[in-house]
Amino acid sequence: MFLQCYTDERGERIYTLKKVSPGGLPTVSAHPARFSPDDKFSRHRLALKRRFGILPSQRGRAPL
Repeated sequence: MFLQCYTDERGERIYTLKKVSPGGLPTVSAHPARFSPDDKFSRHRLALKRRFGILPSQRGRAPL
């Protein structure tokens, strides 16, 4: 069992152990991604950050 979370109407995170939120949407893992010191793509991420001033993961979710 892994800790999952979903966002409610007010934008707050709700933590649960279930795979589906009460609204019927799938939940996401509440754990951070694994860190690897042997990151093959860090050079590309840093180049994007220098070019655009923000990482793609910091932009937020795209509207559906």
